[in-house]
This record gives sequence, C-alpha cells and structure tokens, in this order.
Amino acid sequence: MLKIRLQRVGRTHEPTFRVVLTDSKNSTKSGRLLEILGSHDPRHKELTKIESDKIKYWISKGAKPTPTLHNMFISKNIIEGKKINVLPRKSPIKKEADKETDKKAAEAAPAGQAARAQSDATPTDATSAIDSATAPAIEAEVAKAEAKAPATSAVAPEAAA
Repeated sequence: MLKIRLQRVGRTHEPTFRVVLTDSKNSTKSGRLLEILGSHDPRHKELTKIESDKIKYWISKGAKPTPTLHNMFISKNIIEGKKINVLPRKSPIKKEADKETDKKAAEAAPAGQAARAQSDATPTDATSAIDSATAPAIEAEVAKAEAKAPATSAVAPEAAA
C-alpha cells in the first residue's frame, strides 16, 4: 500500500521535512521512496511547498496520506473533508477485569435506570404524605416557641434604644 508521509531531513534542532510517496512497508528512515511530492518547514510556514497535482494523482491511485498530512492538505485546500485528531487519546490503561465489569455495568444500566425512575417517584409521594400528616404538630411546636420568645426578645430592643 502506498503512503504519502513526511521524511525528516535537516540538522539537529532544525527540522525540515520532505513530503514523499513510499510503500507503507518501508521504514520512515530507510530512504526508500518512489517520488518526492514537496517539502515542509514547520518553523517557517511560508516555506512549505507542495505539488498538489501530483498529490491528487497519487491519492486517486489509492495512496493514503498520514493523518498529519491529511490535515495539512485540507488546510491548503488540496483535498476536501474533515480534519483528523492526531493527538493521542488521554485515557487510563484498563486491565481485562476492569473491561469485563464495565461491560456488565453497561448491560445492566437500562434495567437500573427504570428501577431508579420508579424509586424517584415514590419518595416524593411519601414525603408529601408525611409532611401533610405532621404539619399540625410542627405548627403547634412553633407556636409554643414563639410564646416563650417574645418575653426575652422584648427586653433586648428596649435596652438597645
């Protein structure tokens, strides 16, 4: 399978790249390539030179660009489509036992959601029934507290005035 990828050239700490067409089995540093399709200098955006006619030709023949080049070709309007996320996904490494428990939890989730919906409806009904039954008792306690409170609170405002 043919690949369009970047081949690093340039000095240490001064990277420049060639855009090359090569077989996917060749290593990136082997130097074996079929054709040079352009160059890319990440330090200077204006020095990127890409032969779009050759790239379109090789893509029509079945060559696949790497995700980074795919995104670069889209930004240079050589090809159309959506960009690809080339950054690695940040997710913890899970052991096989954890994966099995996640699958079981995912399968049990729809049944658990129905049970939770029923249990959520029941407490509100029960709470309103309890509130209506205990409301007179609570009001009586509040009235007793208010009867005791005015005697002590009436002294404090007069002393302050």
